[in-house]
Amino acid sequence: QVQLVESGGDSVQAGGSLRLSCAVSEYIGSAYCMGWFRQASGKEREGVAAIDADGTTSYADSVKGRFTISEDNAKNTLYLQMNSLKSEDTAMYYCAADFQGYCSGGYSHVPPSYQYTYWGQGTQVTVSS
Repeated sequence: QVQLVESGGDSVQAGGSLRLSCAVSEYIGSAYCMGWFRQASGKEREGVAAIDADGTTSYADSVKGRFTISEDNAKNTLYLQMNSLKSEDTAMYYCAADFQGYCSGGYSHVPPSYQYTYWGQGTQVTVSS
Protein backbone atom coordinates (compact mmCIF):
# COMPACT_ATOMS: atom_id res chain seq x y z
CA GLN A 1 0.00 0.00 0.00
CA VAL A 2 1.45 3.34 -1.05
CA GLN A 3 1.72 5.84 1.78
CA LEU A 4 2.09 9.61 1.49
CA VAL A 5 3.22 11.69 4.45
CA GLU A 6 3.16 15.48 4.30
CA SER A 7 5.22 17.81 6.45
CA GLY A 8 6.31 21.42 6.56
CA GLY A 9 3.06 23.13 7.41
CA ASP A 10 3.31 26.07 9.79
CA SER A 11 1.95 29.47 10.75
CA VAL A 12 3.57 32.37 8.90
CA GLN A 13 3.03 36.03 8.23
CA ALA A 14 1.68 37.22 4.91
CA GLY A 15 4.48 37.62 2.42
CA GLY A 16 6.44 34.76 3.93
CA SER A 17 7.47 31.43 2.49
CA LEU A 18 7.08 27.76 3.31
CA ARG A 19 8.18 24.54 1.70
CA LEU A 20 5.92 21.53 2.04
CA SER A 21 7.27 18.02 1.62
CA CYS A 22 5.51 14.77 0.82
CA ALA A 23 7.35 11.51 1.42
CA VAL A 24 6.19 8.77 -0.94
CA SER A 25 6.71 5.21 0.31
CA GLU A 26 6.94 3.72 -3.18
CA TYR A 27 6.28 4.42 -6.82
CA ILE A 28 4.32 1.97 -8.96
CA GLY A 29 5.50 1.81 -12.54
CA SER A 30 7.15 4.58 -14.54
CA ALA A 31 4.16 6.82 -15.33
CA TYR A 32 2.63 8.87 -12.57
CA CYS A 33 0.95 12.11 -11.64
CA MET A 34 1.58 13.75 -8.28
CA GLY A 35 -0.46 16.65 -6.98
CA TRP A 36 -0.94 19.12 -4.17
CA PHE A 37 -4.43 20.03 -3.05
CA ARG A 38 -5.74 22.28 -0.33
CA GLN A 39 -8.95 22.65 1.58
CA ALA A 40 -9.84 25.72 3.56
CA SER A 41 -12.40 25.59 6.32
CA GLY A 42 -15.90 25.46 4.85
CA LYS A 43 -14.66 25.22 1.27
CA GLU A 44 -14.21 22.47 -1.27
CA ARG A 45 -10.86 20.83 -1.89
CA GLU A 46 -9.02 22.50 -4.77
CA GLY A 47 -6.05 21.48 -6.85
CA VAL A 48 -2.99 23.64 -6.34
CA ALA A 49 -0.27 22.08 -8.48
CA ALA A 50 0.64 18.86 -10.23
CA ILE A 51 3.69 17.23 -11.76
CA ASP A 52 4.08 14.04 -13.73
CA ALA A 53 6.84 11.65 -14.64
CA ASP A 54 7.72 13.73 -17.72
CA GLY A 55 8.23 16.79 -15.53
CA THR A 56 5.12 18.50 -16.87
CA THR A 57 3.72 20.88 -14.27
CA SER A 58 0.41 22.66 -13.85
CA TYR A 59 -0.84 25.24 -11.37
CA ALA A 60 -4.04 26.80 -10.19
CA ASP A 61 -4.34 30.39 -11.41
CA SER A 62 -4.40 31.61 -7.82
CA VAL A 63 -0.87 30.35 -7.14
CA LYS A 64 0.88 30.81 -10.48
CA GLY A 65 4.12 32.72 -10.07
CA ARG A 66 4.14 32.14 -6.31
CA PHE A 67 4.16 28.33 -5.85
CA THR A 68 6.51 25.80 -7.41
CA ILE A 69 6.02 22.04 -7.43
CA SER A 70 9.06 19.81 -7.71
CA GLU A 71 10.25 16.34 -6.85
CA ASP A 72 13.39 14.55 -5.80
CA ASN A 73 13.10 11.04 -7.19
CA ALA A 74 16.21 9.89 -5.34
CA LYS A 75 14.47 10.75 -2.08
CA ASN A 76 10.95 9.76 -3.16
CA THR A 77 9.81 13.20 -2.09
CA LEU A 78 7.44 15.73 -3.59
CA TYR A 79 7.77 19.40 -2.70
CA LEU A 80 5.67 22.54 -2.84
CA GLN A 81 7.61 25.78 -2.48
CA MET A 82 5.22 28.54 -1.50
CA ASN A 83 6.35 32.16 -1.70
CA SER A 84 4.56 35.46 -1.20
CA LEU A 85 1.97 33.74 0.93
CA LYS A 86 -1.41 35.38 1.38
CA SER A 87 -4.08 34.91 4.01
CA GLU A 88 -6.24 33.18 1.41
CA ASP A 89 -3.60 30.44 1.17
CA THR A 90 -4.58 29.30 4.65
CA ALA A 91 -5.76 25.69 4.37
CA MET A 92 -4.96 22.07 5.00
CA TYR A 93 -2.61 20.94 2.24
CA TYR A 94 -2.65 17.39 0.91
CA CYS A 95 -0.43 15.53 -1.52
CA ALA A 96 -1.91 12.94 -3.83
CA ALA A 97 -0.61 10.32 -6.25
CA ASP A 98 -1.89 8.47 -9.30
CA PHE A 99 0.21 5.72 -10.86
CA GLN A 100 -2.02 4.93 -13.82
CA GLY A 101 -0.53 7.48 -16.18
CA TYR A 102 0.63 11.03 -16.72
CA CYS A 103 -1.28 14.10 -15.55
CA SER A 104 -4.35 14.42 -17.75
CA GLY A 105 -4.32 18.21 -17.68
CA GLY A 106 -0.85 18.66 -19.13
CA TYR A 107 0.30 22.22 -18.56
CA SER A 108 -3.22 23.64 -18.61
CA HIS A 109 -4.81 22.55 -15.36
CA VAL A 110 -4.38 20.43 -12.26
CA PRO A 111 -6.19 17.10 -12.68
CA PRO A 112 -9.28 16.83 -10.46
CA SER A 113 -9.11 15.05 -7.13
CA TYR A 114 -11.00 11.96 -8.29
CA GLN A 115 -8.12 11.05 -10.59
CA TYR A 116 -5.78 10.38 -7.66
CA THR A 117 -5.71 7.08 -5.84
CA TYR A 118 -3.47 7.79 -2.87
CA TRP A 119 -3.68 10.66 -0.41
CA GLY A 120 -1.70 11.90 2.55
CA GLN A 121 -3.18 13.00 5.86
CA GLY A 122 -2.53 16.70 5.30
CA THR A 123 -0.42 19.46 6.81
CA GLN A 124 -1.84 22.78 8.02
CA VAL A 125 -0.71 26.10 6.59
CA THR A 126 -1.90 29.26 8.33
CA VAL A 127 -1.05 32.68 6.94
CA SER A 128 -1.78 35.70 9.08
CA SER A 129 -2.06 39.20 7.68
